[in-house]
Amino acid sequence: MSQLRVAILTLSDKGSRGERVDESGPALSAWLADRGAQTVHAHVIADEFDQIVQVLSDWADRDLADLILSTGGTGVSPRDVTPEATMQVCSRMIPGIGELMRQASLKITPMASLSRAVAGIRHQSLIINLPGSPKGAVENLEAVWPTIGHAVEKIRGGQEDCGGRFDRKTRFI
Repeated sequence: MSQLRVAILTLSDKGSRGERVDESGPALSAWLADRGAQTVHAHVIADEFDQIVQVLSDWADRDLADLILSTGGTGVSPRDVTPEATMQVCSRMIPGIGELMRQASLKITPMASLSRAVAGIRHQSLIINLPGSPKGAVENLEAVWPTIGHAVEKIRGGQEDCGGRFDRKTRFI
């Protein structure tokens, strides 16, 4: 597979109004760059269901990225609607990704049990919800990173067996 193209959508009411600087998007972008992935687009919007649906759909429908990461809106507050928007957008869900992220996060904080993050597929894009904090977003992505390359290859029609070798630090090789 060629270089992984990634789009990052930050969900933040304050960030969308310019009242807070987005730190999660840049942290994810830097982490990804260290692993050879290219951030092709990053955007900050409010925690609004319809807006999240519109952006995720648009990016996947235009094949903007192989991997679309959202950061924020995965908790239990009334404004946290990212998982519902993601489920609306995706044609197939991948529950194991959310389960793996929560399992890894529970080793760090009991608050991980409150995460409602989900992952799924729309067309040829893998969409994953991550927490809103820079630390949590990177830790969760790191937990599932060994599966990402293979997942994207399969989503895009790759014929490689799932039992292939992989390098935990990067992805399937």
